[in-house]
Amino acid sequence: MLTKRKSLFVIVIMLLPVMVIAQQSGRAYEFLGLPVTARVTALGGYPAPDLDPDLGAALFYPSLLRSEVSNHLSLNFVDYFGDINYGTVAFARTFEKPGTFSASLQYIDYGVFTQADETGQTYGQFGAGEYSFMLGWARPLNDRFSIGSNLKLIYSSLEEYYSWGVAADVAVSYTNPGRLLAMGLVARNIGRQVVHYRENNSENLPFDLVIGISKKLANAPLRFTFAAHNLHRFDLTYVSPIQLPGQSYWGEEDNTQTASERVGDFSDKVMRHMVLGMEFIPGKNFAFRFGYNYRRRQEMKIDTRMSTVGFSWGFGVKISRFELNYGRSNYHLAGAPNHISISTSFSDLFNPGGSVPSLPDQNAN
Repeated sequence: MLTKRKSLFVIVIMLLPVMVIAQQSGRAYEFLGLPVTARVTALGGYPAPDLDPDLGAALFYPSLLRSEVSNHLSLNFVDYFGDINYGTVAFARTFEKPGTFSASLQYIDYGVFTQADETGQTYGQFGAGEYSFMLGWARPLNDRFSIGSNLKLIYSSLEEYYSWGVAADVAVSYTNPGRLLAMGLVARNIGRQVVHYRENNSENLPFDLVIGISKKLANAPLRFTFAAHNLHRFDLTYVSPIQLPGQSYWGEEDNTQTASERVGDFSDKVMRHMVLGMEFIPGKNFAFRFGYNYRRRQEMKIDTRMSTVGFSWGFGVKISRFELNYGRSNYHLAGAPNHISISTSFSDLFNPGGSVPSLPDQNAN
């Protein structure tokens, strides 16, 4: 049995480069990249695996689905920009032989629009929204490694245009409680459009290859997180499709750069893949979080007023049998969305004879 599990692990690792080559960054279903929980929002938009039973992180890294999150329910809502809002509902359950499964629904509602032609004549209103129903599965290979996958059915409706798509996530994770260390690798949104918005106009899905690492300090209430995203594409700088005379844009080649400028340009491209986070955990029932997304800051900042664009923060608190998390991320000077998450365990909620649980002891080795 152990040999079979090791073989399966090797197969997953070998298939990842093939899936990377087959995928490119796309334009359809971009809502799949939005943070699914307030904790993820607070840590910069990309989570890292950790040793805690966190259903939100398991939706991103399906290999983190384990028995500790069985019967957990997670409800999430974001008041996004304008009239846009989005959210996620997720539930997990463990079965003895096949492993741990999750079911979730992710949606985004773009609000109500006025339908008009080029002359300004109005013809009523219409709505727009996108949805993803996801089934996840995970199984441990041994005490350290586990594998998992998500299967997604995606539907998008934009006025009279609609589209269907299918996608999958494949992940492997490593956890070492003795060292308070967790790592994960996930290939996200491997798939294609089945029904296109317009006939014979296929669009790519927002594929992403992500590695995440978290490390808890043994003698301090701090945990550091690191995530590197879009590893399949090195240059993430924005290049405008329209270039006006006398203007230059990020990402275009400049043969007049000095050696120091080339080093700076290379460092900038490397940093655009990185998201850093930190959690301050002074007790069992409270955590404060902070995150920094370098790429978001570079793309959304205004040079004359840098402000806190690219930074994010939030907190989590356990009240009775419920865990409340809040996250706020500064995308732009125009505003910062608020993300609220509420989670609970049905095992605790409907166990009137049991004691009220607390969060896992974050300081335990």
